[in-house]
Amino acid sequence: MKKELKISKLSVGHYVIEIASQEGNFTLTSPGHIKSEAVINRLVDKGVKSVFIDPRQTINPNAKKDRETVAADLRKAKKVFEQSKTIQRKVFDDALAGTEIDVAPILDITNQTVDTVFNAPDSIACVINIREKDEYLLEHSISVSVYMTLFARHLGIKRKIIEHLSIGAFLHDVGKIMVPDEILNKPGRLTDEEFVIMKTHANHSIDILKKTPGISKLSLEVAALHHEKLNGFGYPNQVQGADISTYGRMIAICDIFDALTANRVYKDGFTHLKAFSILRELVKDNHLDGALVEEFIRCIGAFPIGSLVKLSSNKLAIVEQRNKQDPTRPAVRSFYSVKHKHFVQTKDIDLSKSEDFIEKAVRADDFDLDMNKITEMLLMAG
Repeated sequence: MKKELKISKLSVGHYVIEIASQEGNFTLTSPGHIKSEAVINRLVDKGVKSVFIDPRQTINPNAKKDRETVAADLRKAKKVFEQSKTIQRKVFDDALAGTEIDVAPILDITNQTVDTVFNAPDSIACVINIREKDEYLLEHSISVSVYMTLFARHLGIKRKIIEHLSIGAFLHDVGKIMVPDEILNKPGRLTDEEFVIMKTHANHSIDILKKTPGISKLSLEVAALHHEKLNGFGYPNQVQGADISTYGRMIAICDIFDALTANRVYKDGFTHLKAFSILRELVKDNHLDGALVEEFIRCIGAFPIGSLVKLSSNKLAIVEQRNKQDPTRPAVRSFYSVKHKHFVQTKDIDLSKSEDFIEKAVRADDFDLDMNKITEMLLMAG
């Protein structure tokens, strides 16, 4: 696709294919992007009147600056996530030893998470897509806290309340440290007897939080309700219907979604779209709140920032920017040829202006790729 453009309309970022009209006999060495105003001035000096451009390859001259900002935000978000894991590990160790949990570092790190969600929500959403298979217990609690914070902000809940929700979500699974490893990490389906033992983690979490100074009633409520179902068949207290608060309904959604999408040593997670379909099925079973599930899906998005997609051009790409007008056509950055099974030169593509389109969401593991390395290469390195 090419379009003729007057030299007066040419700007930095346009992709010039060839000269269209001129007074002299100037020729381009090769097609390429206009990188500076000096290049345009040189064309004018050479008598060029118009050029042919490829509009699909036009780039934003501020893209480098934007990517540097994204990279900086990602580094901060990743630092918060790693610090969260250190604090969470200490929480589990103290709980197992019967030592009183120090709430101060928890308050500090969850406040940092809330700050990140308010200032750079896409960065922290991207980071929780990069997980370690053998650290599920630690990372699940942190990720649920992040999802809860993102969801609450999406719903317009006041920040002060969000801070309490974030803390409750951060600590909701602390009782799992009391469950024997052979049950907690069992790869197959639990027996009825094992499931009874597994369910005790919710009671343990409640007991631990009740004994922890500085934990608010709201934080305790969130942790206590994360396994309750609207139909009354949840646990530990079979709370049902209107007795489950909005916050309890929210954390149930966040908890299940992260459990579905997270990779574990013995099981790969589902794509976001598959997880969304499962949440909707649970609504039909009167397990989850339907209106809140739909809001959660709108909050996370069909193709979240940092997720991988396969394009119709047979390339893999990472989602870099949402498209609120058409969520199925975000801005992406392609980097890998599925056909040839190797990395290719990266290319920024605004799918709303391209004939290329997303065929499906994928996972890095599907192609024997490392999601952490991909993100480092494409986003953090800018």
